[in-house]
Amino acid sequence: MAKTYQYCVAENWGKGFIDHVESQRITFVGYPGNVWQVPAYNKHGNLWIAKVAGVVKTKDEAQAIVDAEVQAAQAAWDAQTDEEKADEFNTRPAEITLEE
Repeated sequence: MAKTYQYCVAENWGKGFIDHVESQRITFVGYPGNVWQVPAYNKHGNLWIAKVAGVVKTKDEAQAIVDAEVQAAQAAWDAQTDEEKADEFNTRPAEITLEE
């Protein structure tokens, strides 16, 4: 059976945002715009969302937030000088597609 995910928006406040036990129980993926992917139908995931005061979003809503952040980062990169773009570690941000 394919994994299903739920998305939420929650601001990472640093230490304690994801604690050690949570990181063992839940697979987290963070995206631009403070979008977090956690397993759907998961008690521990739902408790974590409540703990961080996350706002649950549909996949489409979460994708729109991520897209806006990526587009802003791409516009900032495009506005750089050719000299700044020449840095091998300075690459244009790539599009991100969220999983179902």
